[in-house]
Amino acid sequence: MKRREFITLAGAAAAASAWPLDVRAQQPAMPVIGFLGSTSSGPYAALVEAVRQGLKETGYVEGQNVAIEFRWADGQLDRLPALAAELVSRKVDVIVTSGSVPPALAAKAATSTIPIVFHTGADPVAVGLVDSLNRPGGNITGVSFLTYAAAPKRLGLLRDLIPALNVLGLLVHSKDPVAESAVTELAAAVHPFGIALHVERAASERELDDVFAALAQRKVDALIVNTDPFFRIRMNQVVALAARHAIPDMYSGRDYAVAGGLVGYGASISDAYRQQGVYAGKILKGEKPADLPVMQSTKFEFVINLKTARTLGVAPSPGLLAIADEVIE
Repeated sequence: MKRREFITLAGAAAAASAWPLDVRAQQPAMPVIGFLGSTSSGPYAALVEAVRQGLKETGYVEGQNVAIEFRWADGQLDRLPALAAELVSRKVDVIVTSGSVPPALAAKAATSTIPIVFHTGADPVAVGLVDSLNRPGGNITGVSFLTYAAAPKRLGLLRDLIPALNVLGLLVHSKDPVAESAVTELAAAVHPFGIALHVERAASERELDDVFAALAQRKVDALIVNTDPFFRIRMNQVVALAARHAIPDMYSGRDYAVAGGLVGYGASISDAYRQQGVYAGKILKGEKPADLPVMQSTKFEFVINLKTARTLGVAPSPGLLAIADEVIE
């Protein structure tokens, strides 16, 4: 082989071997979603999976064409601003928040450019997350399931379940920035019926013990436990305390009834997280948060734990059992 022919062949072979590297270098980097949670990961594993399901519905699968970076505050809300700043410095493509208002506000304060997808049971306009539900404005949108607006419905179900309802307890997290909205809504709901409302607040496991002892001493006829990540990650403790003091208990989701609580009524939390995943996927495809209206959860769940009812001496009427989405024997 002549020298000139050899050089030509060798150059062609080198170019061919380098071509795949050049193509890979030109491929766009995998998008990254930052997940900012106010609690710890364990109790929220199923809800994170719901976010993944929503992403899958829009064509994104973690590890294949999208990555997720998690930051958990482990219940220490003062850590949220620093964790949000970490995600911003990482230059994630979207931030998904978990744990209602505090992580959403922390993310909003950290960036005005990276899209944010929140979920909350509070009014997102009233707490300053968006300008309006239909036109969120800026770089943020999300899912609202307006937990506090469900107070009249919860009260109605409890009155059907416990006709002699004269004293009602309400348990809220004392560090929840929007807890007073829940107090106001329920106070307005009970007033026409002459039902006394007793509000207790807790922010630690020790305080929970004291609160339930106080509720039992006041002989409340039933208790509503407000929506909050603090209670969710202590679900088993809260349900056990209600059982120990024989207090008929109502919660905002089916998980509590599955864990042994008497009644769960509220928007499907898992569906709200799934919707967050759908919105995150749409944003990755090029849609702008300002053009995506805040979604209103329409899927509500009413669950009765009949075994707990029998233990408490509560007898749900046939009509109430008929409208329940799920009855746990």
